[in-house]
Amino acid sequence: MHLRRTSRPTRPLRASGVPLAAAALLISACSSGSSTTTAATTKAALTALPRATPSALSPYYRQKLNWRSCGVPGFECATMKAPLDYAKPGSGDVRLAVSRKKATGPGKRLGSLLVNPGGPGGSAVGYLQSYAGIGYPADVRARYDMVAVDPRGVARSEPVECLNGRAMDAFTQTDTTPDDGQETDQLVEAFKKFAEGCGRHSPELLRHVSTVEAARDMDILRAVLGDEKLTYVGASYGTFLGATYAGLYPDRVGRLVLDGALDPSLTARKLNEEQTAGFETAFQSFAKDCVRHSDCPLGDAGTSPDQVGRNLKAFFQQLDKEPIPAGDPDGRKVGEALATTGVIAAMYDETAWPQLRDALTSAMKQNDGAGLLALSDSYYERDADGQYANLMSANAAVNCLDLPAAFSGPDQVEQSLPAFEKASPVFGEGLAWASLNCAYWPVKNTGEPHRIEAKGAAPILVVGTTRDPATPYPWAQSLASQLSSGTLLTYVGDGHTAYGRGSSCIDSTINRYLLQGTPPEKGKRCS
Repeated sequence: MHLRRTSRPTRPLRASGVPLAAAALLISACSSGSSTTTAATTKAALTALPRATPSALSPYYRQKLNWRSCGVPGFECATMKAPLDYAKPGSGDVRLAVSRKKATGPGKRLGSLLVNPGGPGGSAVGYLQSYAGIGYPADVRARYDMVAVDPRGVARSEPVECLNGRAMDAFTQTDTTPDDGQETDQLVEAFKKFAEGCGRHSPELLRHVSTVEAARDMDILRAVLGDEKLTYVGASYGTFLGATYAGLYPDRVGRLVLDGALDPSLTARKLNEEQTAGFETAFQSFAKDCVRHSDCPLGDAGTSPDQVGRNLKAFFQQLDKEPIPAGDPDGRKVGEALATTGVIAAMYDETAWPQLRDALTSAMKQNDGAGLLALSDSYYERDADGQYANLMSANAAVNCLDLPAAFSGPDQVEQSLPAFEKASPVFGEGLAWASLNCAYWPVKNTGEPHRIEAKGAAPILVVGTTRDPATPYPWAQSLASQLSSGTLLTYVGDGHTAYGRGSSCIDSTINRYLLQGTPPEKGKRCS
């Protein structure tokens, strides 16, 4: 799936389905909520864990964190231990990076507020230190210790590693719209090489990076911090992590905000197909906006969104035949794969649309792919030295463990192409093929689609954006209906997630819930 983040210093995310590297995480948006709601009613619900802490886990719950300076003013850091395998707590530990910024006051401290930006694979610690700990509303930061933990396998918490920088460069440039059997074989070989790299570099950890295990780690952190209940804001994939926590520990739910929600009841194939439609919805909004500007390279004021899409698709096909230079010191050129990733990256936040117009103008009219390459590199978290954060490695590792593979081989992808291309004429073919990567994963999945009810939990706030590209609005509707105490807050607008993105209605409603515990009235909508 493609759940990444928004466009902040560290944006919220989850699965990503962009060509290749993000392939494991695609998810999509459907035009109505019926399919997701129906799917939700046919799956078993996540079972809560016993309330009593097993004696074998007691040492983890009683540990004391050794807080130290992070080198980032105002923040402290520590390392927390959790069992690598919860079924065998004595068989080894995983060390998790934790950071916090203490409540600033005034006002009575309300406890800890844990944040997660999504991915899977996004660094929660990085998100806390670069945005949440300094950018969340002052009233919230005054009353809560702001806290983050990088989930197992992510960033500072024993990161999953798959390919080095040069190999990742090759991987991200692999053609995900194969024209013949030879190109299909090359794509399959790229997925296999990526999977083999993960299995070779992180063989034991790879079996234990599931969302359920990460949620159990959060409960240890809650206890170690001295909180009776978990208060949490999760974006994109972070909503799945937070909802999973609620399903496992409904009696320990405090105030949970799930912004840009996933639907846990859907299969990987359905998630990918619906997310593909979500990107099409976002692209239609971009297309309508683009042609209002004189610098739009895809059409003018009389050009329909569908024709804008056809124009972009034709440009992608041109790049497939002949990539264009980008002034890259490592010699990379921009072909269809990197260009598609760059466009998709800009769909997460409408404030990136002017940058995308500029990038497309340079590419289409001046044969300069530098702008599209910059957008693609930001999506993949590639730095100027050619090194990648572990986002895409962790992303695939978690997604391929959480659900059975979307497809077992190229034949199934080919059969699904009409449905994906109907969902998105622009992105459908590439995102269908990108969904193939878990077919070659070196470890078997441990999760299955399921509903999350969290019976007995305190009120949980689910937030959905009507034209969200990565987590389609029907997913938020479905999750809110599954949760026994779920309340849906709707943002009528564009972009991925809603909190802190400019809507005073959304922000004040969420702030009131976090500070007073009062969810909004049923059916509340903001714009």
